[in-house]
Amino acid sequence: SAEKGLQVWKKTAPWQRSNIIRKVADKIREKQDVLAKWMTLEVGKPLAEAKGEIGGAADIFEWNAEETKRIYGQTVESRFEDTRVHVYYQPVGVVAALSPWNFPAVLSARKISTAMAAGCSVIIKPDVITPGVVMEMVDICRECGVPPGVVNLLSGDPPSIAQQLINSDIVKKISITGSSRVGKLILKQAADKVQRVTMELSGHSPFIVFDDANIKKAADMAIAAKFRNNGQVCISPNRFYIHESKKDEFVNLFVEKTKKLKIGNGMDPDTQLGPLTTQKRLNEIEELVEKTKQEGAKVLLGGKRPAGFNKGYFYEPTIFDNVKDNFTIMKQEPFGPLVPMLSFKSFDEVIERANNHELGLSSYVCTNSMEIAHLASEQLETGTVGVNTGMIAIAEAPFGGIKQSGYGREGGSNAIKDYLNVKYTHLGIKG
Repeated sequence: SAEKGLQVWKKTAPWQRSNIIRKVADKIREKQDVLAKWMTLEVGKPLAEAKGEIGGAADIFEWNAEETKRIYGQTVESRFEDTRVHVYYQPVGVVAALSPWNFPAVLSARKISTAMAAGCSVIIKPDVITPGVVMEMVDICRECGVPPGVVNLLSGDPPSIAQQLINSDIVKKISITGSSRVGKLILKQAADKVQRVTMELSGHSPFIVFDDANIKKAADMAIAAKFRNNGQVCISPNRFYIHESKKDEFVNLFVEKTKKLKIGNGMDPDTQLGPLTTQKRLNEIEELVEKTKQEGAKVLLGGKRPAGFNKGYFYEPTIFDNVKDNFTIMKQEPFGPLVPMLSFKSFDEVIERANNHELGLSSYVCTNSMEIAHLASEQLETGTVGVNTGMIAIAEAPFGGIKQSGYGREGGSNAIKDYLNVKYTHLGIKG
């Protein structure tokens, strides 16, 4: 199906492709309430957050509708007077896109719309936990005039489906968002076919508050970034380094504000923290909390399931003090509402500690100093940095990691290049 769709789509004129992709963006916005409800029911995140994610997915389709028209080739001055050097881009072919459950709309939208913009067909495999919202998006593509076979969906056992997609001679590129463990397995399988791979993998983001920062703003930013989707976010801040002169003030404010967050059913408009998405996630969070306590941390808030909930995978936001850099929680991605608080003395010290990790997806900096802002963002070993803002994943900017957080970028003008082959023609003009 995807192979047949590719033959049609790659011959579809860029402006026509652009028009269809833009219709998909508009239709996603039109159906925002339906898509958001699916997401809240499947993921558990509050409805307001779900609506925000659907808006983000529409933005990505809109961005890529415009990028379709901007696949620029290049003419290089030839060293010979009777030849011309032309560089141009062609669709890589059928793309297999593997997306996770935590942001099913945005992460699928990145892969589907970028592949479509490049002239590729795509097979999207959503996580079995969250197929509904992605199925709705694929239906929208069909409604908006995307030809048959251009956007395909498979749902089912992840390892067996992924293996068959990777083993197929039809599939020319894999795009995966997932854990570093799964990314490495996919990469090993893709090596046999020398398939193109884009990987956005695990993160363990440092959140650094310097002594000149606005502490109230920093606390608000930290809470919004940390507890979005209950911490089940690859760019969630997971290691909090607060300057020693401001640590008590920041921690007290953070605890006070976190206490006021309302836990509940995501469909309730007042809910700010929904449940964790799966029983497995809840079990792993409980294990990590116990491990952190055993290693010597002090629980300042939370550390248990909330009272009054006799069902659901709810867990209280949990804040730790007396944490050291060698604790398990400082190495293992928590993927939940867990907050370890640490202090630091100097700029060089905190940058070194923040960089002392195998993962490098994102980082956060709070400061009022232009010098610190520039130096920290340049020296932090991550693919993305948020300075005085928690908004990192936006359609118009290249998103992705370094080190064991993967490679390739999604979003921005760079992303489409990962879905294109570069061709160079040396043309003699005298036959």
